[in-house]
Amino acid sequence: MRILIIEDEKEIADGLETVLTKEGFQVDSVQDGLAGLDYLLSDIYDLVLLDIMLPKLNGIDVLKNARREGIDIPIIMLTAKSQIEDKIRGLDYGADDYITKPFEVGELLARIRARTRMVKNSEDGEVTLGNLWLNPTTQKIGTKSNSIKLGNKEFQLMECLIRNGGQILSKDMLIMKVWGMEEGIEYNNLEVYISFLRKKLRFVKANVGIVTTKGVGYSLEEETENGEESQK
Repeated sequence: MRILIIEDEKEIADGLETVLTKEGFQVDSVQDGLAGLDYLLSDIYDLVLLDIMLPKLNGIDVLKNARREGIDIPIIMLTAKSQIEDKIRGLDYGADDYITKPFEVGELLARIRARTRMVKNSEDGEVTLGNLWLNPTTQKIGTKSNSIKLGNKEFQLMECLIRNGGQILSKDMLIMKVWGMEEGIEYNNLEVYISFLRKKLRFVKANVGIVTTKGVGYSLEEETENGEESQK
């Protein structure tokens, strides 16, 4: 689960990042509205904590622009006690919740859990392609023959591939979805995880394989009659 923090008060942002990381979330943090909107529009996050008072572009405008561009992930607004009108505006423009600063960490975590449970429930259930299934709750893939649990990045990568079965996904798009804004991520990192997934697909005796389209990216497709993985 990846969370974006858009907060210009460094002490608050650093504290939130520390707490959320300890809770097992992957966290990115930015300090102004324009940068926050750029990150948000990458559409790689599962939830956003968005301050209202931000330099360069205020939180309400970040929210409005994100919703206008079709970003529908949960957004929790961070507001000051005096900003009653901004709370109302935020909810009217598509915020999912708000919390007043200063806030208790326990309350914030409870609100995050509530919102992420809603996301999980809306996408709950196995996804299938060919004889392969992927379970988002257990992070396992399998067939009638066998099943195996995936690591976190393996799961994120497989989820992208299976939910877009047969479609070629570019290397850059897959890297953004799995690694986000991390620095130093290269195509080699992606290729290593593709190799891991291919081995696990063979282990569970899946009749789907990861197809390489040279110079473009990867797709998850049902194998040819001879069972070979193809390259395009």
